[in-house]
Amino acid sequence: MTARASDIEKAAGVLRTGGLVAFPTETVYGLGANADDPAAVARIFQAKGRPTSHPLIVHLGGAELLDDWVEDVSATARLLAERFWPGPLTLVLRRGRRVPLEATGGLETVAVRVPDHPVALALLAAFGGGVTAPSANRFGQVSPTTAYHVGAELGDAVDFVLDGGPCGVGVESTIVDVTGEIPSILRPGGVTREDLEAVLGCPLAVHSTSGVRVPGQHPSHYAPRARVVLVEPEKVVAEAELAQELGHQVGVLLPPAFTDAPVKAHAVVTLPGSPAAYARGLYGFLRELDQQGCELIVASLPAEEGLGLAIANRLRRAAGPRLTA
Repeated sequence: MTARASDIEKAAGVLRTGGLVAFPTETVYGLGANADDPAAVARIFQAKGRPTSHPLIVHLGGAELLDDWVEDVSATARLLAERFWPGPLTLVLRRGRRVPLEATGGLETVAVRVPDHPVALALLAAFGGGVTAPSANRFGQVSPTTAYHVGAELGDAVDFVLDGGPCGVGVESTIVDVTGEIPSILRPGGVTREDLEAVLGCPLAVHSTSGVRVPGQHPSHYAPRARVVLVEPEKVVAEAELAQELGHQVGVLLPPAFTDAPVKAHAVVTLPGSPAAYARGLYGFLRELDQQGCELIVASLPAEEGLGLAIANRLRRAAGPRLTA
């Protein structure tokens, strides 16, 4: 589904008057506010129940706008922007004076990106400024990949929802810190580590924690209502059946290699073999198991290469501090 031009103009008007607009990106749906308006930005935290110390991402309509919002743009940052924007890559840079501290969690760094979705880009063009936006869900819970998810999650807390259909990538953007001499990945996402390394010509470290706070670093994040337990792939069926026998309503994310194995569980989602399809469907799978009344979800981590790294990151965050059974 593509939003109508009149809907995009209406959404831009809502942003201009300090309102909140949910809009599609290629990754997930975002909850947007005028990045120039501290009061509007503060409304995002209220709507999500998000701690004000957790920074947000500023979405821009093009890489040519970067210097309006940040300072000290390195050659590395410009190279990555040229190669991957529009796209699921967020760069952490020094905050420009235009960015309110409300958007950065009080930090002197800011996360910025140019989304690769026609509706998002049309909204940014119609609005004519930056839009600060985290994912359009309650803090710590499963990110939305359809407009329906946004409504079910946030309801009247959003002033307007732009429906652009299902998101094509399905997991959030990769966040790369380019404030120092050596870039590093602070959150794996839609741009793979391998693609980044191919462009930069050097290996990149992945930091699960960092002195630079960014979205998605909370110990429990991207989490369904059900508790997520991670086990080795060959143990998924046995662990699920044991929990079911003990009286739990168990949901299973069944690895592709075990699709022929019958599973005695409350609900089973057979995972696609393609990492891209898995990433695109991950949050929908978790929501589906919640909707079927599961209280426990048994899953395993995919190989941590390509998009598998981002999927594994989201599953670990969904499981929280207790990762295994």
